[in-house]
Amino acid sequence: MNPSYLELSYWQVGIAALLVLINGAVSVLLRLKLERALAVASFRMVAQLLLVGLLLKSVFASSRWQVVLSMMIAMTLIAGVAAVGRAERRYAGIYFDSLISVWASSWGMTAFALFAVLQRGTAWYQPQYAIPILGMILGNTLSGISLGLDRLGDELAGRREQVETLLCLGATRWEAARSAVQSAVRIGMTPMINSMIIAGIVSLPGTMTGQLLSGVDPVEAVKYQIAIFFLIAAGTALGTISVVLLGYRRLFNRRHQFVPERLKGPGRRSWTGVNGG
Repeated sequence: MNPSYLELSYWQVGIAALLVLINGAVSVLLRLKLERALAVASFRMVAQLLLVGLLLKSVFASSRWQVVLSMMIAMTLIAGVAAVGRAERRYAGIYFDSLISVWASSWGMTAFALFAVLQRGTAWYQPQYAIPILGMILGNTLSGISLGLDRLGDELAGRREQVETLLCLGATRWEAARSAVQSAVRIGMTPMINSMIIAGIVSLPGTMTGQLLSGVDPVEAVKYQIAIFFLIAAGTALGTISVVLLGYRRLFNRRHQFVPERLKGPGRRSWTGVNGG
């Protein structure tokens, strides 16, 4: 362990945890009724992170490719399902599209990082690198996919008349849906672009901050963070455009017709008000 690294005790972490009382006080004063949600979120966050910490400790100790690969698969499955959970309007096959997009983009970028960027002489499944890199890419790709799916559904639902008019006038399904697709991809990529714009000026990114706290040379920490940013940006772009295009193809048939009944809103009802089957 780096001698300059300051290890936190549990009571020190507890002192930081007291800060959640500020959130609770704001909720009480403004009558937001968020006290229960804050308590549940705080408990879940602590429990989940402690569980992950114990799990990672055992994974790091074993360094077996089967264990590392199993954890990477589990992380990917959870991310794919979680991305759909934020989308209000859904369609049959949305989970498959999300899982495929998350898997292809995040694993592709992780492989690029391990074999092309790091070029380590050690095995690819070294958990110190494989799991954290995949986790960072997954988290951001998940957000892009979620935002893209949500915007695609909103755009097609809100522009139904425009889309169908274009199709009646002889437009192809791509010509009719292009505006919605562009908007969905744009909204999915925007948070990542904003993060890159303010990095180093307004905020210090997580990877860089963690390495600085562990005593790594600042320039080395910056180099890692720059590489991570580009990996995340590429993964987010690939994941977002993949899931949006897959969704677009499911909502239009081969005869270049828009099929709005496939698009269901909350409560498994279509946005047109017809019960989904």
